[in-house]
Amino acid sequence: MRTKQNTQPEFVFQLPSAAKITEDYFARYAFISGFLDSHREIVDRVHRDLRKPLARAKRKGPQGQGCSFSSDTVLRLCLVQRLESTSVRGTIVRADDSPRLREFIRVHNGPMMSYGTFNRLANAIRPATWHAINALLAKAAAAEGLITGEQLRLDTTAVETNIHWPTDSGILWDTYRVLDRHVQAIRKLHPALVSDKRLHAKRAKQLHSRISRTARHKTAKSKRERKRLYVRLIALVGGILDWVPTLCARVRAELSRASLSLLDGLAIEARVAKIEKVVPLGRQALDQARRRVLEGEQVPNDEKLFSIFEPHTELLKRGKANKDIEFGHMVNICQVESKFITDYEVFEKKPVEYELIDAAIENHETLFGAAPEVLAADKGYWQDAFTTECLRRSIPLVSIAKKGNRTEEERAYERSMPFRLAQAFRAGVEGSISFLKRVLGLWRCMNKGIDHFVSTVASSVFAHNFLILARGPG
Repeated sequence: MRTKQNTQPEFVFQLPSAAKITEDYFARYAFISGFLDSHREIVDRVHRDLRKPLARAKRKGPQGQGCSFSSDTVLRLCLVQRLESTSVRGTIVRADDSPRLREFIRVHNGPMMSYGTFNRLANAIRPATWHAINALLAKAAAAEGLITGEQLRLDTTAVETNIHWPTDSGILWDTYRVLDRHVQAIRKLHPALVSDKRLHAKRAKQLHSRISRTARHKTAKSKRERKRLYVRLIALVGGILDWVPTLCARVRAELSRASLSLLDGLAIEARVAKIEKVVPLGRQALDQARRRVLEGEQVPNDEKLFSIFEPHTELLKRGKANKDIEFGHMVNICQVESKFITDYEVFEKKPVEYELIDAAIENHETLFGAAPEVLAADKGYWQDAFTTECLRRSIPLVSIAKKGNRTEEERAYERSMPFRLAQAFRAGVEGSISFLKRVLGLWRCMNKGIDHFVSTVASSVFAHNFLILARGPG
């Protein structure tokens, strides 16, 4: 089978559906399949990232005919995962059990990809590649007249990382239990490499649980008890953080002399690397716990660690009534009147919204060849009257409400019918953001690491745009 794209059809017997809703449901897959076949540059771009991973993941047949899956199949499975809003395993089960989805991903009657292989191949698609194929999709849609650029609306939203609510005791307990797990794994593979030092994971868990219980009470006695428990937990975590670097150095030194199989040696080496990755994060968690709890210092949010599993996580305060604090990253969405998302950007640090306008307009001009006639955004994108006036020189209608007091002229402008209609248009982006989160799984990113976080956002935008194109005008 070709490693880039397999367009050769196979005979698959399936009974026709009598339900119109089923035919309508799979009609969007038929549209996506035809669009990908007619715009092969999208698959070509993905294939650059997957060529080597596919070669490593190839499965030999009886005659050794080479790779069983193609880059096209991986991309289509990524779309299935977004559109069906399933996990990696759920995606494989869903696709394996559906003849329509087998036809869409071009597996037909052949063996289905394992969920481990799919996970590795999907993660091999870089964030830059996802951004590139989103741009290719937008360019193709604009060239074919499927989308127009008379109106542009902007908005930001927060996408959460997959972490528990961060507390100092919780992060310290995470540090201890992770280090304990890796040390015990090394000890199981080769007891002689690890000393007989006893670890106290159960005690660390008990201290964390007791701290969590006392946190519910605000009395002076509870605060003194909580501080006393923190002293013990900090000492316990500090002890293992001081010990494991020495252990790692000794294990590395003795690894070459130990009588281990190749697989055991690689497994121990991997555990040591994971320990060395956790240690600096644990020290940061230890430092912030000492400063906040023992010394009473207000640690700035930029210096805080919210998770040792997702250390890139940022604390976001957006003033939302139902969610005062969120943990994740901000995403900027640029959308035209057909609800097609022409551009997106993920930020490691929360941006100043009005600084995003110039890049959005420049990207819009590159895509459509002209600036939009209407630019709509919320108050967060307002900078000052001079900047708004400069925007009006190139854009006929700039619908961005002013912050603070307004002059009579500004008040009359914001009450005008064109401004109010543009604001009504702006409100539509909220529905698209809700759809991305509720239906396409962007309410929380389940993948680890900032690169996979960005890729998850990009794949959701990619699937969303295909749904908009499949729906057609109207």
